[in-house]
Amino acid sequence: MPLIAPSFDDYATKYETIKLERDEAGILQVTLHSDGKPAVWTSRMHDELAYCFTDIATDAENAVVILTGTGDSFCAEIDFSSFNLSTASDWSQIIFEGQRLLNNLISIEVPVIAAINGPALIHPEIPVLSDITIAADTTRFADGPHFPAGIVPGDGAHTVWTHVLGPQRGRYFLLTGQEIDATLALEYGVVNEVLPLQEVLPRARALAEIIAAKPPLARRYARAVLTREWKRLFHEQLGFGLAHEALAALTLGE
Repeated sequence: MPLIAPSFDDYATKYETIKLERDEAGILQVTLHSDGKPAVWTSRMHDELAYCFTDIATDAENAVVILTGTGDSFCAEIDFSSFNLSTASDWSQIIFEGQRLLNNLISIEVPVIAAINGPALIHPEIPVLSDITIAADTTRFADGPHFPAGIVPGDGAHTVWTHVLGPQRGRYFLLTGQEIDATLALEYGVVNEVLPLQEVLPRARALAEIIAAKPPLARRYARAVLTREWKRLFHEQLGFGLAHEALAALTLGE
């Protein structure tokens, strides 16, 4: 018998850190949160996103995805205490989930729009991987949890930022802890539009409605061809980066 793909009801309330809402046009809004407040990055959110993206990717009723955060912040804080980083076994699990997080995001076969509702200082590569990026004028980007904290930016940050910003700007961004505000992000091509916060989600929904009206296979195959280069880059670099991130992190206590 063929495998049965999940319906929206199967995963709509499955995740503690991700709110999922879908309208009649098939526009799926994915909102990160921590107990209904602005998202704080935790081990649970890290793992839940990996599997949530799988559920989204295998549900053919999703026409467009909007990725956003709660309140006035996309994700500006991290709870390091939620992660176990002290043994090779701990890192083996992080490598397992970390590869799936970005690969499963890229496996979503419909266009993804980021409605970036403020600072994205923790894993900003996730919204930046969207096909369309709409940012609030309060948005700031930084790779906070990695090199500034003595950790190799190997879980996709090294690939995404040197590709989006270019090699020179990308390396500078990762190695110096640089913060890029919304104006500079627009100039550098990190985001497509910058708007007042209250206009970001409505603009993302307006674009999603235009895309959702297109023929289903046009939507799906457009996403397939537009993400092919990301798939190649992650295949070549993601496991390599995570392994080196783990190796360096295990020496922090020496």
